[in-house]
Amino acid sequence: MNKHKLHTLYVSLLTMVLLIVSFGPAFTAFAEEVNSQPKKVLVMGTSPDFPPYESVDAQNNGEIIGLDIDIAKFILNELGYELKIASTDFSGLIAAMQSGRVDFIMSGMSATEERKQNVDFSDPYYFARNTIVSKEDNIFESIESLNGKIIGAQLGSVQEAISNSIEDAAEVRKLNKVPDLIQELNSNRIDAAIVEDAVAVEMTNANAKLVMNFLPADNNENGYAIAFPKGSPYVAEFNTVIAQMQESGKLDELLLKWFPDADAKSARNDKLIDFSTLQGYVPYIVKGVGVTLLFTLVSAVLGLILGSILSLFKISGIKPLEWFATAYTSIFRGTPLLVQLLLIYYATPQLTGFVIPPLMAAGLAFGLNSAAYLSETIRAGIMAVDKGQREAAIALGIPYRKMMISIIFPQALRNILPALVNECVALIKESSLVSVIGVADLLRRADFVRATTFRSFEALLLVAAIYYVLVLILTSLARMLERRLRRSD
Repeated sequence: MNKHKLHTLYVSLLTMVLLIVSFGPAFTAFAEEVNSQPKKVLVMGTSPDFPPYESVDAQNNGEIIGLDIDIAKFILNELGYELKIASTDFSGLIAAMQSGRVDFIMSGMSATEERKQNVDFSDPYYFARNTIVSKEDNIFESIESLNGKIIGAQLGSVQEAISNSIEDAAEVRKLNKVPDLIQELNSNRIDAAIVEDAVAVEMTNANAKLVMNFLPADNNENGYAIAFPKGSPYVAEFNTVIAQMQESGKLDELLLKWFPDADAKSARNDKLIDFSTLQGYVPYIVKGVGVTLLFTLVSAVLGLILGSILSLFKISGIKPLEWFATAYTSIFRGTPLLVQLLLIYYATPQLTGFVIPPLMAAGLAFGLNSAAYLSETIRAGIMAVDKGQREAAIALGIPYRKMMISIIFPQALRNILPALVNECVALIKESSLVSVIGVADLLRRADFVRATTFRSFEALLLVAAIYYVLVLILTSLARMLERRLRRSD
């Protein structure tokens, strides 16, 4: 072999080595990506306003944390699944699972006989005790001591069932969230609240005037468990890991991590108003402005487009179109907006199989509702345009579509501009309703802060101020536009 061939072979080998060194990791990563199967995602439903089981860490990008979250992460990691968390109100969790939005529920939920009729449960992972929380100057130590008293409990909870079993109670007041119970206690609207022990410790640690007393342990014999749809194949898998966690001590380790010290008196706050409790939470709440404005914009645009079409149907002279527009307006103006929102959010997956995202459901519901009101406003604006404008356009041979778009509509919109602004203002304020389906708008974020701090006034006042500023900005822009339109005349 001559020197030229040896040199060529040497260069080739060296080039090959360099290519392997340079691109070897990339090829390896590519091969691993091709060969590896992506993890299956399971969606967990929870109501993150129940610390220490689940709450929003507003000071850390709004991450949902808590005992249930850590248990779910451990179980899914052991089973090779990826966890995704979806939040909604506690009373809507089972409905969300039955509509296919979530695969399982972990939210401090007890495996009661009533719930077992609709869902399957895993083995219990924790047995909680119930307590009576009341003011320190009005202590109740037993169920019998609550006779003739007004009792509060979270809607849909085991504590509600216990409250209902007190036959001689003056009234059982059912509220959606635990922080609401604190406000009812502090304002003397209820005499006592029945709450699970770990949550009661959080409540009394954060409120100096509240005390707790344990009820007998057999009042919550069902234990907290993971809920699944009927016939779910995941129940056995989850039970296996729960048993392993109990045997290895992992479950006890997580309980020690999350359960607070009942004697943490230093954490109590006895101030009537203390805005320092919002420290670190303000940026988290303010982020909800973007969601609120996006939702309002989408709803307003959709409402304006559909409202314009409906108004044209009403003045078209074509009876079927007139009947349709009239029926549409009657239905959407005659039923509550909240009912329409819940119907679209929960009925769409049930009827079509399409799991509509919460923000899309909210925009659609508000847009459809707004169109019903705007159709009458736009129709009135069109009818208010001088008939001579239309007659002159027809005489000049201008097509109907061009006449409406270029001549009639601009004048009609100018006439109804104040009404359009009022509708946008109403949309901004009514946007708080979307919190019931889990959209993290301003009010929903304030609810998470309330659940963490167990104080309501400060967070709600901040949200009210933000809504007020948004409305002021919108009305100011509308006035500027109105003045410009007058000058253009």
